[in-house]
Amino acid sequence: MAPRVLVSDKLSETAVQIFTDNGVEADFLPDAGKDKEKMLDIIGDYDGLAIRSATKVSEKLLAATDRLRIIGRAGIGVDNVDVGAASRKGIIVMNTPFGNSITTAEHTVAMMLAVARQIPEASTSTHAGKWEKSRFMGVELTHKVLGLIGCGNIGSIVADRARGLKMRVIAYDPFLSGERAAELGVEKVELDDLLARADFITLHLPLTDKTRAMIDASAIAKMKPGVRIINCARGGLVVEDDLAEALKSGQVSGAAFDVFTTEPATDSPLFNLPNVVVTPHLGASTLEAQENVALQVAQQMSDYLINGAVSNALNMPSISADEAPRLIPFVKLAGHLGSFAGQATESPIKEFQILYDGSVAAMNTEALTSAALAGLIRSQVAEVNMVSAPIMAKERGIKVSQTTRDKSGVFDSYIKINVVTENQERSIAGTVFSDGKPRFIQIKGINMDAEVGRHMLYTTNKDVPGIIGTLGSVCGEAGVNIANFHLGRDKPGGDAIALLYLDAPPNGRVIERLAGCGMFGQVKPLEFDVA
Repeated sequence: MAPRVLVSDKLSETAVQIFTDNGVEADFLPDAGKDKEKMLDIIGDYDGLAIRSATKVSEKLLAATDRLRIIGRAGIGVDNVDVGAASRKGIIVMNTPFGNSITTAEHTVAMMLAVARQIPEASTSTHAGKWEKSRFMGVELTHKVLGLIGCGNIGSIVADRARGLKMRVIAYDPFLSGERAAELGVEKVELDDLLARADFITLHLPLTDKTRAMIDASAIAKMKPGVRIINCARGGLVVEDDLAEALKSGQVSGAAFDVFTTEPATDSPLFNLPNVVVTPHLGASTLEAQENVALQVAQQMSDYLINGAVSNALNMPSISADEAPRLIPFVKLAGHLGSFAGQATESPIKEFQILYDGSVAAMNTEALTSAALAGLIRSQVAEVNMVSAPIMAKERGIKVSQTTRDKSGVFDSYIKINVVTENQERSIAGTVFSDGKPRFIQIKGINMDAEVGRHMLYTTNKDVPGIIGTLGSVCGEAGVNIANFHLGRDKPGGDAIALLYLDAPPNGRVIERLAGCGMFGQVKPLEFDVA
């Protein structure tokens, strides 16, 4: 029986035809995604689900099917998909990470020009029969300073277009290397420097716990008076109430927003303010982009359903069906190792070195390296996957190298990652035990044996009395239960580390007290996807 796919949002007819041509039965119900009850009734009949942004793939919807194997998102954002719930059910989630890049970048530039010359307001005024030339005094972009917050795929395209407009471009991105910045012709700066210098600020970031509300009243106060802010990335990056007050005071001269904290946005503090340009999330809305991502997702889903090939998956490596059972535990290990390094390293990473020792060296190390890079970058770019991770690493100027060697120690196989920044090197190694579970076996050259938990706390310190007691008492007083406790040291009285597996994330009080007690060099909360 041919696999069946439900197309529950508006995809092009050509995309539907791709399914048919590949031997996949496709039901085109473009309005079904808006009807939650209907989706619950019919989702169990399908092997695949092709969507845009209207369909909400919730845990409840996924619980209604035991047949669904793959979800394909025509576009990059998967905010409308519960990826964790899909992973737990073994459902692959794919996206099309680069099909919208040019379109979104061009919309950013269009919005910047519109707010610089007050085009929407001037158009409305002229349509009304007025002739208010003196009211709409604009500014040139030539020689102005554009500050990019985020300089990945879309940000780098905006930089290229802005340089063509003779703007001076500065960029803040923790993953942007000096070499990549030079290649793009941009000046790499710290965030506060960017806020103080930029005439225009554009945002190109995912919405994560770290980036949410990053542009608030305090950030705006650091900006150059008269700055103009453009956000075509994600709603929630900017505190809209704070920006509205800054627009009213004149600290900010104009803003252009395509995305909002709540969407659909029927109301916002930014609405009806002078020199504020707003559009209804049109960043990816061009004929070319919509067609490209629709065709791409249809082909990707067909390749998986017919041939078992996996590409552009957020929760599954690009591997063949034959090698999957043996490889997947090491894919998880590589992802955890990369995630540890990414979360624990605060400086921009220049080099990423990965060693495969023993039997793992004969496996699909390309997939494993991609998994490790995805883990590394995911702390900054939530939507990274194993296909896009190597590209993103290259864009950020990270030099990636891998080495394989025969068994050299007590473990049949292990993986070791070493990251190099301008200030330091950091290494972490792990293996997979016979039960199939990943373990951390070495951190910063210090041996230990630690299982991987969802919520963990990593500390560095000197090997002195009182460390265990302090960690236990601080966590206990804050109501944070320690499920497991792992210690290691290089020598008595030397450098030591602790890795705590917690039942819940350590709260700010725990981190603040440990960091301020003077006993620890680094105190870092870590999160791992152990689904």
